[in-house]
Amino acid sequence: MNKQSLFTMKLEPDLHAAFMAEAEAAHRPASQVVRELMRDFVMKQREVRAYEDFLHQKVDTARTSMAAGNGIAASDVEAIMAEKRRNA
Repeated sequence: MNKQSLFTMKLEPDLHAAFMAEAEAAHRPASQVVRELMRDFVMKQREVRAYEDFLHQKVDTARTSMAAGNGIAASDVEAIMAEKRRNA
């Protein structure tokens, strides 16, 4: 992979020292560890955003359904589920 970007950051000296020591103990360059952390962060953020988009779509669909009169009242759902529990 061609690396053409430089990333500079400020750290507390003790965090920097601890990080460098752990990277060395793992026999890995610090830059490799940081790239891995960054990739993991990007992947997790994308997953979170995709799930939030999914939830928003489900809520919008439910609201549209309710506005069209296709919903079931919460009390009716409770009654249906209570009946199912009794018959289980």
